[in-house]
Amino acid sequence: MVSFPCFLSVVFVVRNQSHGIEQILVDAASVVAQVVSDYELIVVDNASDDESISVLKRLTGESGIANLQVYALTKEVDTDTACWVGLENALGDFVAVIDPLSDDISYVPEMLEQAVRGSDVVFANNRQKPAQSKAYRGANAIFHWLYSRFNGVHLAREAPQYRILSKRVINFILQHPQPALTYRHLPATGGFARSYLTYSAKPIAAGPKRLGESVDRGIRLLVSTTRAPMRLVTALSLFGAAANLVYSVYVVVIGLFKADVAPGWVSFSLQQSGMFFLISLVLLVLGEYILNMASLSNEGPRYHVGQEFTSAHMTRRKKLNIEEVRSAAENSQTLQERDV
Repeated sequence: MVSFPCFLSVVFVVRNQSHGIEQILVDAASVVAQVVSDYELIVVDNASDDESISVLKRLTGESGIANLQVYALTKEVDTDTACWVGLENALGDFVAVIDPLSDDISYVPEMLEQAVRGSDVVFANNRQKPAQSKAYRGANAIFHWLYSRFNGVHLAREAPQYRILSKRVINFILQHPQPALTYRHLPATGGFARSYLTYSAKPIAAGPKRLGESVDRGIRLLVSTTRAPMRLVTALSLFGAAANLVYSVYVVVIGLFKADVAPGWVSFSLQQSGMFFLISLVLLVLGEYILNMASLSNEGPRYHVGQEFTSAHMTRRKKLNIEEVRSAAENSQTLQERDV
């Protein structure tokens, strides 16, 4: 097995896995220690209510597992936020994010090889998925369809959870005001060098997926990473204002050119269309203000240099070398003249 001279951090997010976490970490250490010169295992405990904390404390003891860091959260958060806790505390040149229940740790060497070759982001997708309910699968499909329509990225295929990120990508995400939200999609949309790998391994178990929490997280991800939903609202408001204005003109024309109009219809219709026109106009203005405030609060860095290249031949350096040689020759000649 090839060994790479780099520092690798491996992030695990666990919850109520007191019975299996020790074996998971032992297996991870045995795999990672063979492929890198230095490593650390970072465990983010997502507010477990079993004996996980006691087990993790024992594993960090004198007779426990080497290079182990544990971060225990006081309350349960979504998976992306828990992953980011480990990422922002990682020290490695590269950071691998692994779900111990569904991702195969033995695939890390193949992913790391791509990262060392120059990929800032390496995604790995498991063909075998954990079993979930029909309601969850349906909601998941709707979310990914909407997200791909709004952002042009299918998160399940193009930004899976199993990934290796370089330190450069993590530093870039840190510049955003909400890194825990942008962590999921930004590596796939930030213009970094990416690699996609596919493997097949049976998941250990299906992690607990609660439909209500997943829907809430999906909505937050949609509204925080794209303007499309709010832009749809402003477009509908503009359409409503224009439609009511056209209807008002139609009512006036009917009132002027038709004699058999019901009493009070013209005034009532103008009143209704005028009211809805004003409401649509107010919603349009409010929507634009909300979009502007959202863009200011979610705005990331103005630019980011994803890769940097320098020519192997620099004429400036050659000129500097000539001047240095010339200066050395002049000094040598001066010394000879002094000796004479």
